[in-house]
Amino acid sequence: QVDKPRIIVQSKRKIKMSVKVAVVYYSTWGHIATLAQSVVEGLKKNPDVTVDVYQVQETLSDEILTKMHAPPKADVPIVTPDTLLAYDGVIFGIPTRYGNMPAQFKTFFDATGRIWQTGGYQGKMAAIFQSTASLGGGQETTALTTLTVLTHLGMIWVPFGYANSFADQTNLNEVHGGSAYGAGTLAGGDGSRQVSDLEKRLGVSQGEYFAKTVVKHFKH
Repeated sequence: QVDKPRIIVQSKRKIKMSVKVAVVYYSTWGHIATLAQSVVEGLKKNPDVTVDVYQVQETLSDEILTKMHAPPKADVPIVTPDTLLAYDGVIFGIPTRYGNMPAQFKTFFDATGRIWQTGGYQGKMAAIFQSTASLGGGQETTALTTLTVLTHLGMIWVPFGYANSFADQTNLNEVHGGSAYGAGTLAGGDGSRQVSDLEKRLGVSQGEYFAKTVVKHFKH
């Protein structure tokens, strides 16, 4: 009996060394910037993920920002539509304006027309975390209204869900932001409330889950 030769088929699929995730936010009074730090902390727990942080361009003048008593912006690079072409996933930190994204984020997305036409963001994963003044100020609608943009750009939305932070999300012993749509914080009507420890935990948890999901999708 002659043994049949073994045929070894090598896969030509390239395995990514690491998955690249960008955290892109806009923050007037610092609430989203603070929550972004927690999201980044969660992302960096995954050794297969590299993380970069960006902020969208301010559209208000220095005069108006001074009258609003807005603090100086953090030393974080400004994102452009082309910046995100190099990333596998993007988490957007979006403060609400009347239940929708603010003009600064709208201006950024409105500048992605060429990328929309060429499918540059198609298949990239995306998630959202948000800040509102109150519980009914847009914790869910800010994400929902942003989903129309992500859909047109062909991005794959990764909702936060409940499984990773059920106890914190359903905690009724303290007022807090966050939902199944994404981690969140409440700023108060005058912006004086700061991000709570519970809300920071939600940010970390969302970062961890997003990293796990993106790695599973792009590396396996």
